Amino acid sequence: MHAKGQAMGSEWKDMEVDGATKRSMPFRIYDGSMQGKKSPVVLYFGGGSFLDKDRNEESPIARVFANSGALVIEADYAQPSENVFPKALEFAFAALRCLSSKRKQYGGRRSLLLVAGEEAGGNVAAGVALKARDQMPNEIDGQILLSPLIDPLMATASFREAEATGMRDRWTEGWSHYLGSGGGYCHPYAAPGHCSRLSGVAPALILTSQDDPLRDEAADYAARLVAAGVEVTSRVLPACQGWTQIYDAGAMAGCVPPDALRAEFEGFIEGLENRTSCF
Repeated sequence: MHAKGQAMGSEWKDMEVDGATKRSMPFRIYDGSMQGKKSPVVLYFGGGSFLDKDRNEESPIARVFANSGALVIEADYAQPSENVFPKALEFAFAALRCLSSKRKQYGGRRSLLLVAGEEAGGNVAAGVALKARDQMPNEIDGQILLSPLIDPLMATASFREAEATGMRDRWTEGWSHYLGSGGGYCHPYAAPGHCSRLSGVAPALILTSQDDPLRDEAADYAARLVAAGVEVTSRVLPACQGWTQIYDAGAMAGCVPPDALRAEFEGFIEGLENRTSCF
């Protein structure tokens, strides 16, 4: 491992995540941690509508988290799993187990451990948080869901805005590919928006924007988490502050919100730190 506080390139490297099955997956590290500080460790999953398999570009979202002082590990669940359920969720969860077992190497014994993702990666992060509640209780400290793609029905009022962005067909194709014929449509880890048991999951930061077709399903998930007794910070950012993996480059010109995202992330981390210091 590299020394804390050193800059490190974010090239992809394969890492074994399950020795019993010799399962490995690509990881990319964005290190913004500071020497001597218990920096948060974030396991991050990128978007791509369950269709993209190549993640050559750096994630601007992961970079924002790192610039806030976090150690961010981006796990490429898509390539080894071919973006299908349950393999994608299994790889993502194996990454969490691996990171949890090596927490002292990456952060520290007292470092917060979070899962995060945007769009399809938000679905995976939400699924991992649910599975962690069931199989690794109290192991993760928070989940960050950015415009999560969590409802395969695609029937919300805001989803009709997908017609204008050209994303409806892509998301329809993505859901079909991800769920396939394996019955994932009814599985709470595959479609967290339809999960009926949400109590006990990690505190959540859920962000979307006024012009986001996924706005309503994100807001509904946030409300249902609150009703289940989960601590939630939910924000609808102003229009033109959606996420780069959802809108095309032309539509997103000048709209990437690093300052707003950084402020929300840092506020969420501060709240989690205050919460854990009380126990």
